[in-house]
Amino acid sequence: MPIKKVWIEAGCISCKLCQDIAPAVFRVDDDKDCIVLADAAQHFAKKHDDIEQAARDCPVEVIKLEHG
Repeated sequence: MPIKKVWIEAGCISCKLCQDIAPAVFRVDDDKDCIVLADAAQHFAKKHDDIEQAARDCPVEVIKLEHG
C-alpha cells in the first residue's frame, strides 16, 4: 500500500539511521531531532522500501507512516 504521510514523534535520539537509509526523506541537522524534508512526499513512491526500512529499524520507534 502506498505511503501517504511520514512523520516523526517526540523522542528522536538523532542517531541518523533514517537519514543514512533514506536521505531524500529524512535529515538530522546539527545533531538535533530528525525532520522529514519538506519535499519528501515526492519521493514516497520510489523510496517506499527505504522509508519502510527506516521506520522498522528506528531504535526508538518514532518514525510513523500513514498508508493510503
